[in-house]
Amino acid sequence: MSTPQSEHQLVDERTLLLPTSQNEEAQAGFGKPSRGASFHGSVFNLSCTVIGSGIMSLPATLNILGLIPGVALIIIAAFLTEASIDFLLRFSKPGSAFSYGDVMGEAFGKVGKVLLQSCVIINNIGSLTVYMIIIEDVLSGSTSNGVHHAGILEESLGVHWWTGRAFVLIVLTVVVIVPLICFKRIDSLRFTSAISITLAVVFLVAVIVITVYKLILGIIEAPALFPSVTGLTSFLNLFTAFPVVVFAYVCHYNVHSIQNELEDSRRMPAIVQTTVALCAFVYVMTGVFGFLLFGESTLSDLLSNFDTDLGIPYSSVFNDIVRISYAGHILLVYPIILFPLRLNLDGLLFPSARPLASDNVRFSLFSSGIIVITLLGAIFIPSIWVAFEFTGATVGALLAFIFPACIVLK
Repeated sequence: MSTPQSEHQLVDERTLLLPTSQNEEAQAGFGKPSRGASFHGSVFNLSCTVIGSGIMSLPATLNILGLIPGVALIIIAAFLTEASIDFLLRFSKPGSAFSYGDVMGEAFGKVGKVLLQSCVIINNIGSLTVYMIIIEDVLSGSTSNGVHHAGILEESLGVHWWTGRAFVLIVLTVVVIVPLICFKRIDSLRFTSAISITLAVVFLVAVIVITVYKLILGIIEAPALFPSVTGLTSFLNLFTAFPVVVFAYVCHYNVHSIQNELEDSRRMPAIVQTTVALCAFVYVMTGVFGFLLFGESTLSDLLSNFDTDLGIPYSSVFNDIVRISYAGHILLVYPIILFPLRLNLDGLLFPSARPLASDNVRFSLFSSGIIVITLLGAIFIPSIWVAFEFTGATVGALLAFIFPACIVLK
């Protein structure tokens, strides 16, 4: 028979943001307990976690590796991602493992859990910073290799302080991001996730239409099927592509949060399979058609390529459709990635405190602190490729593949 103290510890150690009982739910301000999350809503939320900013650098990955190795790497990474998430689900003990951190804690104790939480914090802060950089690039322009790529606001309204990167980000944060991060259930974001995925599809369709049109006209050069290695520098450059692909698939930190809110948690494996298949398809299509469209001129952030004449009718219209749709997608992904970041940060700093949803002060402080950190990071980090390489080569690989394999071996 468990003691009240042990039951209290079990609740406290859960990294769920969702309160653990109907009474806590009422205390947290939810009113009546809500129904479990649906299959489709969970697919939208997990897909939104996956299809974030990493998709923008996949064409550049193909530019480095060549068409065939690049596509193969994207597909292989999809199979490995599905397998690693399956490991996490199969080795999660019912009733005691409510998060990725709990699974690591059961396998490696407190040290394992703290290590996992630290990696999620680093990875997600990097992700959110990248989102901010992309939004800046789209709306206020960016400079790459000494060449300035004008943003939508610069093109339409000119260069002013109120079209600058910092001011635009602050306004969007206050108007869009802050209201969305106030939700205390991840399932509450299912509608914005559905809109986000729709915008990503709009972006992909626009890229495909432009590429097919130029292929019909015969004005697209044949892509490089394999990498061109001319020396040690170009050889070492090949390895920069791998962490970018790893970064693009990391979603493991949100799997348990989504599973915990399901009407039937046994459907989670099917949700993961559906999500990975959908995301792999979108990734391959984006990588292939983006690389075909721009060839060797493909930039690390594909959106920066869409600020010049594309050589097709209504070029400026297509440019704006592509950039606005993807900027909107990224803006709505932000709250999904902030959700587990806030949980793990709270679990790391206050492991014995009451559930975060029941403490509005902690909830607000963590949320505002994360926003400030990512805003400052976006202002001072010049390129998303730098952020991709760092997070993908370090914590991204740990979260996606190394930790799940260690759990299985343990």
